[in-house]
Amino acid sequence: MKMSEEESSPVNSEFLLYTTEDGKQRIEVRLEDGTVWLNQNLMAELFQTTKQNISLHLKNVFSEGELVEDRVVKEYLTTASDGKNYRTKFYNLEAIIAVGYRVKSHRGTQFRQWATERLREYLVKGFVLDDERLAEPGGIDYFDELLERIRAIRASEKRFYQKVRDIYMLSYDYDPHNLLTQEFFATVQNKLLFAVTGKTAAELIESRANSGLPNMGLTTWKGAARGRVLNRSDITIAKNYLNKEELSDLELLVGQYLDFAEFQARRKKVMYMKDWIEKLNSFLELNEQEVLQNAGRISAELAKEIAYAEFEKFSENRRRIEADRADKELEEKILRLTEGKRGKSK
Repeated sequence: MKMSEEESSPVNSEFLLYTTEDGKQRIEVRLEDGTVWLNQNLMAELFQTTKQNISLHLKNVFSEGELVEDRVVKEYLTTASDGKNYRTKFYNLEAIIAVGYRVKSHRGTQFRQWATERLREYLVKGFVLDDERLAEPGGIDYFDELLERIRAIRASEKRFYQKVRDIYMLSYDYDPHNLLTQEFFATVQNKLLFAVTGKTAAELIESRANSGLPNMGLTTWKGAARGRVLNRSDITIAKNYLNKEELSDLELLVGQYLDFAEFQARRKKVMYMKDWIEKLNSFLELNEQEVLQNAGRISAELAKEIAYAEFEKFSENRRRIEADRADKELEEKILRLTEGKRGKSK
């Protein structure tokens, strides 16, 4: 269906496919005239593939008679970077769904999972209801939900690098099984620690675990403020060895990351997994912190072995000190009793 040259592109039309906190696929659609309109570039972004791939799938959709092109396509005027107006084809929801069932990408798979679940629900019930939208008729969209979750992460008592992981999990295309996710989760702690100390977690433990120092070199551990005694499980947590200045630097870095996340959500900017990985490196570079480029010089297992060996020596010293203290207390008690008896005999 051809449109007049005066009609501009459907700027209010949005289509978001994202993963909720429980790992389920959800779609957020903002309609224009009862449907959603995307051009090939926007569809490529939605399904994380190339424009050429989208074009090929659309061509097949029409040539195979799955859809009639004139019924699902509109031409709108769009302004290019050169300031000139060009006629651009936009495709409605039917065309977007048809492409979603054909495109071979990670996002295409997620789309099909979502669509299959909706279809299954329809076949069983005869209808599909969005329980969340019914419960909140006023509506809470993807970005409102995102802002709430970012603020909850900021307010949580989790460790700094766990907060960065949680922000990453809000990615528009988040997939816990994706190789990008596994690599990010495996390196985020080391990247943050390396930025403020110049050492990975393993290197930090190996260099600072010292049986000859008070508390074996640890500056804090779980329950320390309540008087809990240092034990074996505390000595393999790298953050426990950071000094006040390093902890403050780490807090500032993560705070900036959270500020950026909230700002992007307020701007309704969609962030992908690759974006959060790139932004973490960018933040470290912006703050003139060295970015970790490798896994470090020693393994986590070796660092643990070293820490455990130091803890054995530390524990032996602690037992000896406690025994000496007990002996001294006993001697003092006997002395007081003896002096008390002498006083009575007089």
